[in-house]
Amino acid sequence: MAATWDMIDRYVVISTDTHAGADLYDYKEYLPTRLHDDFDAWAKTYISPFDDLIIATAKRNWDHELRMSEMDADGVAAEVLLPNTVPPFFPTSPNITISLPRTREEFEHRWAGVQAHNRWQVDFCSLAPDRRRGLIQIFPNDIELALEEIRWGAQQQCFGGVLLPAVSPGDPNVAPLFHTRYEPIWALCTELDLTLVQHAGAGSPVMPMDQPASNAVLVTEMALWAQRTVSHLVLAGVFERHPTLRFVPTEQGTMWLQNQMMLLDVMVPSMKTEAGNRTYGMFGGSSIDELTMAPSEYAKRNCYLASELTPFEKSMVDYMGADHIMWGSDYPHEEGFAPHSKLAIRWALHDQPEDNCRKILGGNAGRLYRFDLDKLAPIAAKIGPTVAEVATPLGDTGYVAPPAFGYRPFEGGLALKRLAPARV
Repeated sequence: MAATWDMIDRYVVISTDTHAGADLYDYKEYLPTRLHDDFDAWAKTYISPFDDLIIATAKRNWDHELRMSEMDADGVAAEVLLPNTVPPFFPTSPNITISLPRTREEFEHRWAGVQAHNRWQVDFCSLAPDRRRGLIQIFPNDIELALEEIRWGAQQQCFGGVLLPAVSPGDPNVAPLFHTRYEPIWALCTELDLTLVQHAGAGSPVMPMDQPASNAVLVTEMALWAQRTVSHLVLAGVFERHPTLRFVPTEQGTMWLQNQMMLLDVMVPSMKTEAGNRTYGMFGGSSIDELTMAPSEYAKRNCYLASELTPFEKSMVDYMGADHIMWGSDYPHEEGFAPHSKLAIRWALHDQPEDNCRKILGGNAGRLYRFDLDKLAPIAAKIGPTVAEVATPLGDTGYVAPPAFGYRPFEGGLALKRLAPARV
């Protein structure tokens, strides 16, 4: 009898944060024929703001053989795909990932582009069906269309969840995610047992982009605005009504959540009608009165954090529990861990018990994103980091700051940064 995933002497590693997408013109076949002329006109003038989508490294997003060879070398058995290249009809700007459509015409074109990306994912995942799971990308602008896309995606074998964009503060066209209009989405994801994922990448649509500091403010706040979603879902009673709904903030770090929940744990009891608090009581309401648990209890039950982990996340493993933490490499981004993911895993998890490591590196992702872990075991038995290897600390690295991509004792994704490797 073959050894199961949790019994082999290596870890099954699933990266819950990788990025992929089609080469620009390869999206055309996935668009409705009526939009082909519009696509040709758009593609002819489109200029990517990201040079990693233009130069040789771009092929990592869609070159199946190159991608698999680099995953094998990196010790990664499987991956969850988030979008990276530009779906059809998106605007040229550094904030393409955070800007939701502002007019109905823009929405109709960009929605077709998102659907094209979803259908490309079906074909891309079919090249490695046991090792890839896509996410059903939706826009929150039109609830009925989002529901239709989720139902379609649930019928495919390749999708492990739903990717919901963060709604920027002050967006005049899209309601914030605590709005009751989104209840059908929460209900459907619960009914279909689909994990709800949100990647960092929100910003204010009214922020002036003509200032010297505009882009710097934009990129440093990309995680900040997305992090609002957990408190919005808690305060709106979404997790109260849907106790089995799974929500995964991705590539936003982890340590922010505890401070956010500490604040809510203090404030929410005083906001309830029964508290009779003359100050905070005026800020409560029906959704607050209906909460039966502390905000932190909802977070620890319904939320799962997917991140490039560092040694500093140990406190969050203790806070959330190892069942609610997942590892990601951020491949193929330059700030990610590949091609040194094995070193990154040792760096972050060398002092964690083996059972915790198995959950964080693969077990939790298998459960949340519908991977067959025992099918991944033979792959991990060849390429995965060994249990003994992960338990070996890197030693005194001299690095003491939390940000993974800024301070670490190895190159990580910086080694990917210009030229793709020569093909043999």
